[in-house]
Amino acid sequence: MRDKIIQLSFLAVLIGALAGAGGLLRPIIEDADEARLRYTDVSIEGAPPIVALGTAIGALRGLVVDYLWIKVNIMKEKGLFYEVMSDADLITKLQPRFGQVWSFHGHNMAYNVSVMTDTPEERWAWVKAGIDLVRNKGIRHNPNDLQLHKELAFWFSHKIDGVSDDAHLHYKREFAKEWHVLLGAPPYESESRLAWIKAIADAPDSLAQLEKKNPDVAVLVDELTEALAGFDTQNQFSLDKSFLNNIGMWRASKTSTFAKALELDVMFKRNDPIYQAMDDIMGDPENREAAVQLTLFLRKKILLEEYNMDPQLMYEYTRDTGPLDWRHPQAHALYWARRGSEFGDSRYKEDDNLPKIMNNDRIFIQSMQALARTGTMNVDPFSEDNPGKLADNRWIDVLDGYFRDLYDKHYDSRGAGGDTFAGFYENFMKSAVRLLFRAGERERAQEILDRLDTLFGRGGLVPNAAYSAPLDMFVQQETYGAYLDQPWAAYGDVQAALMRGYREGLLLGREGVLEDAIKFARDLTLYFK
Repeated sequence: MRDKIIQLSFLAVLIGALAGAGGLLRPIIEDADEARLRYTDVSIEGAPPIVALGTAIGALRGLVVDYLWIKVNIMKEKGLFYEVMSDADLITKLQPRFGQVWSFHGHNMAYNVSVMTDTPEERWAWVKAGIDLVRNKGIRHNPNDLQLHKELAFWFSHKIDGVSDDAHLHYKREFAKEWHVLLGAPPYESESRLAWIKAIADAPDSLAQLEKKNPDVAVLVDELTEALAGFDTQNQFSLDKSFLNNIGMWRASKTSTFAKALELDVMFKRNDPIYQAMDDIMGDPENREAAVQLTLFLRKKILLEEYNMDPQLMYEYTRDTGPLDWRHPQAHALYWARRGSEFGDSRYKEDDNLPKIMNNDRIFIQSMQALARTGTMNVDPFSEDNPGKLADNRWIDVLDGYFRDLYDKHYDSRGAGGDTFAGFYENFMKSAVRLLFRAGERERAQEILDRLDTLFGRGGLVPNAAYSAPLDMFVQQETYGAYLDQPWAAYGDVQAALMRGYREGLLLGREGVLEDAIKFARDLTLYFK
């Protein structure tokens, strides 16, 4: 009898403890969600089956991952590149909430494995695989991981837009073509570009919603489905990236200078029945508006599903920063750095993590610098030429505004964090004076020079005369000093001078301005020869 009383007492205590724990569970989860102490935005978010399996095997998971990690490195040394891909994928599935695993394997593919291959095409395949791994899978599992966002942004900035890789020109061509086919060429004017990306962000979320909004789309879909039904699966009508690429190439063939010169449109109509069917239906004036709406819907769908990029954020970042051209790798560096800051800063507030926030912000503002230097792009997907890149002075004012925000944000950071941004700002604005002067915007150039003199010259902490020279003399000194260390600055100066020469010389009849611009371009070319 006594034993039964003891057992019943313990059972009552157990039930009470479980009830108490259950009652505390909900507020604990809510507090964790509010403080972003989870790897996902919502703690009860469902995990894929492989994650549940990894949790079920418990401590054995660590041993399995260690084994696979060692195996991957051995296979990499042996040149078994494709086997590395499959095992790396398995490791990330077993440890999906550990951002460093995704970063390690993405970097391994993009930097280590890629350079061990033989052709630019193979290299690009591995660079792209590393980026896709982190962007399309890693960040989906770790949407608030600042470090993962920073790594991805750096790869766009350094691996694709940089020059350290022997195959960097091939990367730039393939990247620009991919995004040109996906989204098309954006309008140049800032307001038009903002409206262009907003149209994608505002597209309906489903085909049913689109057809309800515009019934003509349903007619267009039926026509496309019937006309393409006889072709192989890849070229039939479907709401996927392959079909969007077909639309993109069809649209590009109508505007490409290279395609027009070679009359590719005529040749495609004669030799490619798929192109002919697309042209007959998508090019029908009665289907024009429906074709535009279907294309916008597909672009939004593919961005979300295939690239893990939110068109709404793409619109907001264009609105809040500047004229982003998504064919430029630095636009993607800016996107991921900005997204990492928005979604991840709150999880990295401890002092030990502040350098991670600072490094991410550096990539963010450095991407603006790169866009100021090379943000005006010309891409022809039918040509094998490298993408044309020219300066975009609109980014000068954008960076000027963001400098103060980042300087204040990191003013008290260890290691003179604010001063590192001040040094960057000073160097960039010196080059901005030169670019604006060459473009004929002397008032803006003088305004920036006066500000530099106030902040870093005679009004600086250590007064000096570095920025007290007349504008013409300062530009001359800055120009040839920059060319010695940064030869790429020369083409920006030539572009700015020639644009001013043609604008004022031809349109306004000021022949002397055009003659001076041509002479400057000729002299600078001879200087480098």
